[in-house]
Amino acid sequence: MKTPTRFRIVPSRPYSLALTAARFARFPEIVDRFDGRTYRRLVLAGREAALVEVFQRGRPDRAVLEVSLEGPGAGSPAAAAAARRLVERSLGAASGADVGLTEFYRACAADPLLAASIRDFRGLRIAGYPSLWEALVTAILCQQVNLRFAYDIRRELALALGRRARIGGAVHVDFPSPAALARLAPRALRRFRLSRTKAAAIRGLALAFAEGRLVEGALAPLSDEAAIETLRGFHGVGRWTAEIALLRGLGRLDIFPAGDLGVVKYLAIGLLGKSARVKEEEMRRFAERWKPHRSFALVYAYAELGRREAEARAAKAVAAAVHAVATSPAARSRRRAAPGPSPPRTGSARSRRS
Repeated sequence: MKTPTRFRIVPSRPYSLALTAARFARFPEIVDRFDGRTYRRLVLAGREAALVEVFQRGRPDRAVLEVSLEGPGAGSPAAAAAARRLVERSLGAASGADVGLTEFYRACAADPLLAASIRDFRGLRIAGYPSLWEALVTAILCQQVNLRFAYDIRRELALALGRRARIGGAVHVDFPSPAALARLAPRALRRFRLSRTKAAAIRGLALAFAEGRLVEGALAPLSDEAAIETLRGFHGVGRWTAEIALLRGLGRLDIFPAGDLGVVKYLAIGLLGKSARVKEEEMRRFAERWKPHRSFALVYAYAELGRREAEARAAKAVAAAVHAVATSPAARSRRRAAPGPSPPRTGSARSRRS
């Protein structure tokens, strides 16, 4: 085993790995692993693989990311470049430029919906994926289904088709490449519990990437709308899928997927006080107030919604515990054994006052 390669990345500050990478612990995940302190993922350098480990030193305002690479490919420049790309893309930790967070804080510090989350989730960044390809496939998996189910399929695809490497006593798996999925017939893809439409869409994208008809770099000079329209030219990619891919795969900072169920239902009800799900157009108009920081606004709005839901669950649990104690056999027995009220005093009001 080669000696691990280690280096540091100073992200634009404030930065919090704990808050940003927590997203990877929400669902059954085999590719991006986060244990609350250290983030791990396999990267490929030609035919060799290396395990990237990232942890943070210092508070958000002084954050430094310690990065180590271990495994056969750990010493190659290609692996180091892949690790840096991973930290910048998947963990939102681009160094040097401010990447908009400070401006977002200034612009929305007094926003009634975001002020609390900006104060309490300082350093939260946009977590995502190291490639547009992975972001597109994951978005397609999440179309019209429960997210846990979608991420379970993502996990199955990685285990079946991703590159593996045993490093540090554990087996690590990479996300499948376009070439790996392009080799499968749609019927084979459907074995992963994919609908006919999703299997065709994923295979079509795999062929487009593998054949060079879709190149991530070609989207870089395009505006958000132009990039969305380009992606919508591929089968199975609608506006929502394209927006999610630009948000999570390319880290674009003014993307607001207003058609997302989390936006039209959960944010609308949980943050805006709506009584029911609203239309996409309404949420898109509402989000205009957050331009040009709509990506950060979305992430911080979800953080605030998550906090409120956690507080509601905690309050419900406390109420249930109090009710359980109050209605327990012991409590009923104590009430039966308690003395009754004292009999009323006799005599006139005058004698009682004297």
